[in-house]
Amino acid sequence: MVENDSKITSSSKGLFVGLMAVSCILIALVFVVIWWLQGAGLASIHPKLPAIAGGMLVFIAVCILLGTLILVLTTLLGKDILGTRFLRGAAIKFLLPFIELIGRLAGIPRDTIRQSFIAMNNSLVLSQRVRLKPDRILILLPHCLQLSDCDIKVTGDINKCVRCGRCPISGLADLAEKYQIDISVVTGGTLARKVIREKRPKLVVAVACEGDLTTGIKDCYPLPVLGVLNERPYGPCVNTTLDLLKIDEALQMVLKQEP
Repeated sequence: MVENDSKITSSSKGLFVGLMAVSCILIALVFVVIWWLQGAGLASIHPKLPAIAGGMLVFIAVCILLGTLILVLTTLLGKDILGTRFLRGAAIKFLLPFIELIGRLAGIPRDTIRQSFIAMNNSLVLSQRVRLKPDRILILLPHCLQLSDCDIKVTGDINKCVRCGRCPISGLADLAEKYQIDISVVTGGTLARKVIREKRPKLVVAVACEGDLTTGIKDCYPLPVLGVLNERPYGPCVNTTLDLLKIDEALQMVLKQEP
């Protein structure tokens, strides 16, 4: 069995974890400043209001910092800690936009932040030690993995592929057949969501670029998604490729081992 310290949970996740910690500290400080600024006004309404409001804001700030600590420990240790699923959702839905803003102010490229976010997400998903039967897993692929000049379009039915070996689709189809896992090629987020609704998997292994994977992980929550970045030697959205070993590794970490 492959350990959690893997290609799909690389050390790049440390960047997102660090930015997340900085963001949460800033949010907590904002709460303190708001309380300090509003103290005089609240006291004019009732003398106990500043203390009550301050206590509530301190409680919220402590919860934010504690949640960040739990996510950091989960990411570092690779073990699920109480509340990880909820906290993953908070990081995905609420913290990510703020973290991207902080990163932009610090001069960090958005794609670099998203790469780190995807690595952290993978680490959190794997920390739950999910083990599923093949029919509960879906491999989701972008159509740009297929050669643009191929006459056979495999979108919707990868079995149309003649396995010529000129693009990664052939190897991915072989891999899905090896593990008896459903696999779909989609043209965008709308079709991807439609396929997920129809097939109702318990876990998705998705291949895409940084932007599409980040959006897909957000849209699919709470459904766990393992993201694998594609490679773009000819630019975005055309004749992309990937390391098949990353997909194989991801599948080995989530497949239930039969006796």
